Amino acid sequence: MRVIGIDPGTAITGWGIVEGEGNELSLVACGVVTTPAGMPLPQRLQSIYRELTTIIDQYQPNSSAIEELFFSKNAKTALAVGHGRGVAMLALANADLPIVEYKPLEVKQALTGYGGADKQQIQQMVKLLLALDDIPRPDDAADAVAVAICHLHSARLRLLE
Repeated sequence: MRVIGIDPGTAITGWGIVEGEGNELSLVACGVVTTPAGMPLPQRLQSIYRELTTIIDQYQPNSSAIEELFFSKNAKTALAVGHGRGVAMLALANADLPIVEYKPLEVKQALTGYGGADKQQIQQMVKLLLALDDIPRPDDAADAVAVAICHLHSARLRLLE
């Protein structure tokens, strides 16, 4: 199974492609889609959509996972992230990919076994589980890779049921 994981945002959208075969996981590619701060929102969303569509076409995942929106106290930020998340989901849906959503707590539990894990612990587990020399950078890419790993672990558990 080849999964694209998405860590949504408007300024930075992280993406990661992870392949899983049995218990073996491997990183195919990861990165970020960035949009300039001064760019109007409609053009930012268009840019995110186009770049994700290109990435999906290039790497041909057969499943997708996206992090659910975490509501903070800043409603304006949450709304902007929601726009980016919606555009990312549209790119995944238009590619006919099954989309599974995960709460940040679920991602943390899947990777570390602890829902209160911090960002550094998650990143270290990404490095360990994929046998990488370094943690994927920037952080948004590592977060997206974590979402993809969470989905692969969850899919494996569903097969056992």
